[in-house]
Amino acid sequence: MSNAIEVDELTKVFGKQAAVDHLSLTVEQGSVFGFLGPNGAGKTTTQRLLTGLARPTSGTARILGYDVVKDASAVRKVIGFLPDVPSFYGWMTADEYLGFVAGIFNLPTSASKRKIEQLLDLTGLTGVGKKIGGYSRGMKQRLGIAQALMNDPEVILMDEPTSALDPIGRKEVLELIGSLGKEITVFFSTHILNDVERVCDSVAILNKGKLMTEANLDTLKEGYAKPSFTIEFESNPSRFEESIKDLAWIEKIERTESFILTVKTKDIESGQKELPRLIADSGVALKSFQTAEPSLEEIFMNMMGEA
Repeated sequence: MSNAIEVDELTKVFGKQAAVDHLSLTVEQGSVFGFLGPNGAGKTTTQRLLTGLARPTSGTARILGYDVVKDASAVRKVIGFLPDVPSFYGWMTADEYLGFVAGIFNLPTSASKRKIEQLLDLTGLTGVGKKIGGYSRGMKQRLGIAQALMNDPEVILMDEPTSALDPIGRKEVLELIGSLGKEITVFFSTHILNDVERVCDSVAILNKGKLMTEANLDTLKEGYAKPSFTIEFESNPSRFEESIKDLAWIEKIERTESFILTVKTKDIESGQKELPRLIADSGVALKSFQTAEPSLEEIFMNMMGEA
């Protein structure tokens, strides 16, 4: 599979501060790629560099083979963009606004009418007659995605598309992003870990302008998450906890509730083989024992701690 986005040593310096610091990454065509990092990590600056809204200090970036600086006009024809806070003319309706966008792209009237109908249906805005000024934040985000798709882009870039949305709005936008990934390449930045887990194929983690890692989610979990077990007892497990705390393959023991332990291990096979026997030997009655699925939040916090 070929790459939709290729970034090589991309750098953007403001004064003496590098907002993006020698960033290199690749995004496969047809994937949903999560660009993750805390606020101030450099995600928005990277989006601005990729869309041609800012020029890099050094390094290069290509979208579908086009250099974002040298081939800026060609890049604009193949991308769509949803900024972190999209702006609209509040006195327009959704179809009027999309018609305005179609005019910017010089789309023929007949073609633009069909496209507007398709996009309103895709984003769940068909039949919404009220002015955009009366839209909820979630509705505005969905309209923003519709305008970003008006020119049939092969790559769509989104900057914090679910930020400040309520749970229902987030769910709607994430479902839409997931469906887009079946047709085009989606590159979206976020600081919300759960959003990445729900829809992304691969992820890059940025901190202070530097790339910390880039991988698919399974590889990240294997490489950075500590295997763990959640064990619930019928009574106080202090005796069991004391008996295992110094074992070489135990990473950490946490008491999440009075009778529940989370045991993180350096070796999941040792945990699977030894913990049941050790629980039986302790004489503490067991209620449940399960392997805990590592989360992206755990990986992220581990990496931030190392940074």
